[in-house]
Amino acid sequence: MFARIDQIGIIVKDIEKAMQYYSSFFGIGPFRALNVASVDRKVYGKSVQDIKNLVRVARLGNLQYELIQPVSGESIQKEFLEKRGEGINHLGFFVKDLEREVSRLTEKGFKAISTGRFTGGGGFAYFDTNQVGGVLFELVQWPPGENPER
Repeated sequence: MFARIDQIGIIVKDIEKAMQYYSSFFGIGPFRALNVASVDRKVYGKSVQDIKNLVRVARLGNLQYELIQPVSGESIQKEFLEKRGEGINHLGFFVKDLEREVSRLTEKGFKAISTGRFTGGGGFAYFDTNQVGGVLFELVQWPPGENPER
């Protein structure tokens, strides 16, 4: 269904400490902020407006390495940190048509547990794929101008 994994999302308690750790010991970086803002966010089907996560990304070969620090609001990232601590939260797949791919996964029986749109177009959807292996899948359609390859 997907040609490759494009992103690994890791939940952290302290994003500055995490960036320093991965940069110093493993040479991953430089990290940068994403230039996207999300709207129309839903978590478990409920509309939420108060979610704030600090997010920084870096390239690791062909993979985007995403660090996420939950700051406020009831997000799936905050839930993960509270229940499991720091760690790999999701595998991300970059898609050209989010609606089509969401429909395909929904038809296979998976449920979107967190969704949102980006202000410049596109959006994201996290799916409940963690029953086996404990890792969520995220589909991302980037808005024009946001290049995930850099």
